[in-house]
Amino acid sequence: MAQARPSMQQLIRQRRRAGFVGRSGERAAFRANFDLPPEDERHRFLFHVHGNAGVGKTFLVRELEQLARERGALTAYVDESAGSVPEAMATISRQFAAQGRRFKDLDRLLAAHRERRHEAEAVALIDPDPGEPSGGSLAVARAGLIGLGMVPGVAPFVGALDAGQLAQGADRLRASLSARFRNQEDVQLVLSPERVLTPVLLSELSDAASTVPWIVLFFDTYERTGPFLDGWLHEVMTSDRHGALPATVVVVTAGQRPFDTARWGGFADFMTDIPLGPFTEAEARGLLADRGVRDEPVVAEVLRLTGGLPVLVSTLAEARPADPDDVGDPSATAVERFLKWEQDPVRRSVALACALPRRLDADVFHVVVESGEHAVTSAAAAAGDALYAWLRELPFVDERGERVQYHDVVRAPMLRLQRRRSPRGWVERHGRLAEAFARWREEAETGLEPREFWADDGWREMRLAESYHSLCAVPRAALPEVLTDVVTVCDYGDDVARRWARLLVEAGGDAEAEAVRAWGGELSEALAEGGVAEALRLLLSRARGDEPWRATAWASRGDALARGGEYERALEQYDRALALDPDLVRAHRGRALTRGGTDEHEAALDDLDRALALEPDNPYNLILRGEYHRILRHHDEAVRDLTEGIRLDPTSDFAWASRGAAYERHGDLEAALADFDRALELKPDYAWALGRRARAWRGLGDHARQLADLDRALVLWPDWGWGHCERGDALRAAGRDEEALADYDRALAIDPEYASAYASRGVSLSNLGRHEAALADLDRALELNPSYPWAREQRAAVRARLDRARYAE
Repeated sequence: MAQARPSMQQLIRQRRRAGFVGRSGERAAFRANFDLPPEDERHRFLFHVHGNAGVGKTFLVRELEQLARERGALTAYVDESAGSVPEAMATISRQFAAQGRRFKDLDRLLAAHRERRHEAEAVALIDPDPGEPSGGSLAVARAGLIGLGMVPGVAPFVGALDAGQLAQGADRLRASLSARFRNQEDVQLVLSPERVLTPVLLSELSDAASTVPWIVLFFDTYERTGPFLDGWLHEVMTSDRHGALPATVVVVTAGQRPFDTARWGGFADFMTDIPLGPFTEAEARGLLADRGVRDEPVVAEVLRLTGGLPVLVSTLAEARPADPDDVGDPSATAVERFLKWEQDPVRRSVALACALPRRLDADVFHVVVESGEHAVTSAAAAAGDALYAWLRELPFVDERGERVQYHDVVRAPMLRLQRRRSPRGWVERHGRLAEAFARWREEAETGLEPREFWADDGWREMRLAESYHSLCAVPRAALPEVLTDVVTVCDYGDDVARRWARLLVEAGGDAEAEAVRAWGGELSEALAEGGVAEALRLLLSRARGDEPWRATAWASRGDALARGGEYERALEQYDRALALDPDLVRAHRGRALTRGGTDEHEAALDDLDRALALEPDNPYNLILRGEYHRILRHHDEAVRDLTEGIRLDPTSDFAWASRGAAYERHGDLEAALADFDRALELKPDYAWALGRRARAWRGLGDHARQLADLDRALVLWPDWGWGHCERGDALRAAGRDEEALADYDRALAIDPEYASAYASRGVSLSNLGRHEAALADLDRALELNPSYPWAREQRAAVRARLDRARYAE
């Protein structure tokens, strides 16, 4: 069958792209690569485009993407809108789905990753304490937040911390998450999402590769995405740690800097470096000629004014100036030159006004064109769709997913022109945009609880845009409110906080508001140096004394320090917060959690009493107080609080399990079993509840069910020292001492200072006739816990056996 010819429109578009982009050598090299099979040594798997802003990197990348699609390739384009490796994978999956290739397994895991990440902070802050370990043991567990990279900004300092403590803490935190989450995959989705997601992505790519000749992945703005993508991409392309990457995958990266030779220098044989500079005179002349600009005086003037910068050459070429005077006075602004040849005053006004938003879609476009001092008429507003379609085709407007944005080289002078030409118009237009985003933000709140606003990505995007336009309109008035938001977003991690810092930098620069820009720069540096704790310290050190957010900032900083195991410093922050606002519930609750982490449960109860007086219907406060009463063996108080907490929140698996543990310790085993059963109905893979239910079965003499629950719990939580010790005790009670020793050994490998494991192992060793080794373990148990009566009794019994054995000899 004869191959269908391309349409006239397709051919015209191809020729216009060729003339627009130039870069014929780069395009030819990329196109020729598809003619070489992957096995050919001349084939390249990686292309890296780099050069300064304005040299046309994104334009070239978009052209290369079109060339790839013409060869039947499945393509995806990722830029700085992705802030992490999982977000980049989500972008790839979304774009492949638009081309008819859905990555269902990857989408499922990405959704689970987002859900589990939101849960992780709560898991780190409150952990039902298995077997009531020591405060020092808990401090080690909390150190795992740093060791696993979950405390923002500390990576540069990890080498200065105790490696053993970090490693041990990492194991403890994994165990804590294992107890809370349904399976180990959920834990890894929080701690190391790339390890779980990457093999699935590679598998999906392999399946897709069987249906298309090529797959091409484009990573633009690499100066921003490279810090988190580069190491991952290098590992995926050069190792088989996560699986095989299909040989028909080609990767294109584009950024301002060359590739890191320390990482990529040894792989020059499979990559092509594409440095971009300004157009050569021949390239610029060729582009102008393609647009019908051939008159030498005109060409010379364009070359002089643009310096060969592609984005400027293409913009001026689109106007097709016929006379040097049309090119403009050399003193005229770049903006006036960009728009001078557009005779329609509506289009000129629209093109200029639409530079105001950082990004825009059709909704934002309509807000822009229906307001402002420019002559944007009602007729123009009625024809908004056609105007928007025209705007999207401008050479300096780039597609970014469902939105578009101006090239920085063009947008910056357009903003300056509007700000200086009409300061009042600037304020009015940004004010209207801020009002529009505020209105959309309020609409996004429908169906959400106030505490859920900041956790919602869509709501945050609206708030960011609203804040940007408020800062541009009235920087001095808007800055305090935005800094208040910075305090709030510090609770959501360094990624979110960095976006607000970048917002301040951009708004400060665009509005020429130095105070705003300086705040953004300093916050960015603080986040890079010490994460959100350092950013909050900066905010507090610069506070004048009347800012309403200071108490919240002290409490938030306390939370950040507590997550890193710095309990003493965290308590100081909470004290400062409460000195400013004695009724700040989160400070009382945070101080209670921190005191619980250092075994100061009595003092923690005082804080929770105050929190409940201020917030009596919050089930979390009641459940936490009930748990602390349980740890302190205040049975009646624990049951009272946990029962009321269950009434307020009957879905809290933690409350049911904690009350079950209280009943079990008090000897009410049937009530304990009922509560544990309910907790496990709510969360079937709740390892802690299984371990505690095993104790109830032990009390009832049902050793088979006891061992079954412990076996299941340890499959879910293999690094649970308490669980291994309990199973060892169960095996010892069944006369299976040799098997019990393996569990005791595992418990002590997890926690070398676990007194109960030493004592229990000592008894099993003695039962096996190894009395000397038994005495050593029992002595160690009493060193760790001198007031351990059972260990003291067992040591006396072992000594008596040893004496009898010696006497018998």
